Amino acid sequence: MAGVRRVHLINFIRTMAVVTTAFLAPLRFLELGFGGAAIGIIVALLAAAPVLLAFPTGWLNDRLSMKKVIGGGLVAMALAIAAVACLRSVAPMAAAFLLLGVANNAVNVSINSLYYKDGREPDTNGKYGRFVGWLSLGPPAGLVLGGLLVRSAGFRGFLVLLAAVTALAALAVPGLGDEKFAAVSIREYRFGIFNRRTLLFSVFLVLLALHWGVEQTVYGPFLRTRLGLGDSGAAFYMAGAYLGLALAAFLVGRLPDDPVRDRRLFLLGMVLSGAGLILMTVRSLPLSFAFRFLHESGDGLMGAFVVVTISRLFAKATIGGCAGILTALQTSGHAAGSLLFAWMGFRAGLQTPMIVAGAVLIANAAFGLVAVPSRSISGIISPAE
Repeated sequence: MAGVRRVHLINFIRTMAVVTTAFLAPLRFLELGFGGAAIGIIVALLAAAPVLLAFPTGWLNDRLSMKKVIGGGLVAMALAIAAVACLRSVAPMAAAFLLLGVANNAVNVSINSLYYKDGREPDTNGKYGRFVGWLSLGPPAGLVLGGLLVRSAGFRGFLVLLAAVTALAALAVPGLGDEKFAAVSIREYRFGIFNRRTLLFSVFLVLLALHWGVEQTVYGPFLRTRLGLGDSGAAFYMAGAYLGLALAAFLVGRLPDDPVRDRRLFLLGMVLSGAGLILMTVRSLPLSFAFRFLHESGDGLMGAFVVVTISRLFAKATIGGCAGILTALQTSGHAAGSLLFAWMGFRAGLQTPMIVAGAVLIANAAFGLVAVPSRSISGIISPAE
């Protein structure tokens, strides 16, 4: 159990660092004079960096101890965040975000693999609801801290603090244990990925991830220009709304396993997420916050049920590499959304990409009736084809 608590601690710090940096950085970019296209490219690199490395990382996770990958990734994340604090031009900033994306992906895929392969917890919803809940508490903690410290220490000082905390998180890695796994052939991965059920779910995940591009490009500028919030006000808005995500994920952790009901809640969460994203564009600050909280609550349901579904979709021996491939596909959607919605927002109005992305989520929920499997590969529940 100590190892599980360390997983939650590392994930808490990892998401606190990367999400807080990604959400607040566009405000810094505007101060530095970066245009919409530059912001879109920088954030797209953060998202796209893992595309080529997610499967190799997961493949290694299915064969080797994951501690070195996680520890090295945390140190690299710290260096990248420190660089973001100091850089002032587009190209070096893009390189720093590229490094941050690669390092964050290495930690994310590795710690997910470690958690997926831990078979001590029989309650799927409880296991993964807590997993997503704890990692979802990191961003609001970082944003609240940012809202308090940016005023006194400045954005650069706050990022240096985030970098130091991220580096210190590597000290928790030795307690994760030395789990090693048998070699798995590429053929087994092919069978796990190239089937109708997994391919449909992969398309569904790419469409889901498009809206992440909105949140890391135009979300902060929208709060400043549309709602009149300063850096601290935007941070507190983001943090308060993000609690909805964590609460929804912990709620999933309290539900008994029921794949059919879980699928319905998954798709309901997507509808709530899409509707909240559209409606948060109102000019009333209280209403906007309420709808943003609704959006994040829907994201919490989706986030928990994504990992629950992946845990049911693949065999334990291959889940590291297969989940890595799905992560790569999601990040490709994230990258595409960053480029598209940054361009759209700075040309057609910052509220426009939120409305479009929300509509895509609602439409994707309808596609999910076909694309989201409701059964497991286990012997107890037969595969859904």
